[in-house]
Amino acid sequence: MFLSMLKIGKLKLKSNLIMSPMAGITDLPFRMLCREFGAELAFVEMINCRSISHKSRKTKHMLSTLAKDKPLGIQILGSEEQYILKALEVLKGYKFDILDFNAACPAKKVVRRGEGSALLREPKKLKKILQLVVKNSWLPVTVKIRTGWDKDSVNARDIALLAQDCGVNAVFIHGRTKAQGYSGQVDYEIIREVKKRLNIPLIASGDLFSGKLAKKMLDETGCDGLAIARGALGNPWIFKEVKAYLKGKILPRPSHENIAEVMLKHLLASVNFYGEKNGVIIFRKFYSCYTTGLPKVRRLRERSSRVKTKEDLEGIIKEAFK
Repeated sequence: MFLSMLKIGKLKLKSNLIMSPMAGITDLPFRMLCREFGAELAFVEMINCRSISHKSRKTKHMLSTLAKDKPLGIQILGSEEQYILKALEVLKGYKFDILDFNAACPAKKVVRRGEGSALLREPKKLKKILQLVVKNSWLPVTVKIRTGWDKDSVNARDIALLAQDCGVNAVFIHGRTKAQGYSGQVDYEIIREVKKRLNIPLIASGDLFSGKLAKKMLDETGCDGLAIARGALGNPWIFKEVKAYLKGKILPRPSHENIAEVMLKHLLASVNFYGEKNGVIIFRKFYSCYTTGLPKVRRLRERSSRVKTKEDLEGIIKEAFK
């Protein structure tokens, strides 16, 4: 199965290969890097509606974009109607192309607030929220879900149909329950069953770490698109790899020289966006991702977690790939 065009409401995408929103990860520098390797639709980091409502300087920075950062989606998180409405009003001042509502995040602090995947246990409340979002959105609306809360309450099929009835334009599904988090097996069968029931696009995610696994997801579920998240960490070229694999081509892994070049480019973009102090601190978490599997890198990772200047971090990057 090949990648193809994808239509979500009025949004027409040239490819159905999408970059998922990830808190603390999918900032502007990382999005632009992934776009160079073939990410079609990308999302800003998941943002809580309360934060958007308060219009903090940090939130405004998170919402920053560029003319080339298109098409671009925003994923909101919340459960309180008043803050959801306020957030939607604030977002009207930004040029996003799609609005995704998160009912999938398994983080403890999110679930404790009754947000994210906690809403999978409250279908009536989720229905009310989705109706509210669809009614007040000027953008195509999607929802991100999981297969269920745990193995004894797998309700993705019902939740997806509920969302469709509320007027959402597509469903994103991660093939695990909240209880699984990011461990255990992806449930391809449930994704396939959800796909059969829907009349709107279903975009699947979960363990999309290679071209082979991307093809497996498409083949076994019949989903309309793929949303890559953790597979892009330290591996922005995965989008290029997946596209090639689905055309029958296996690309060689990037050379050490190529990886170092991408890391240096990412670091520079981070510094330019945040300033040197914050840019270096924010990039340090990516260092470990890029250097996974390298021999004798533990010492360098420890050093990278303490450096404070762009010059020092550049030196540690180059040293890792000597």
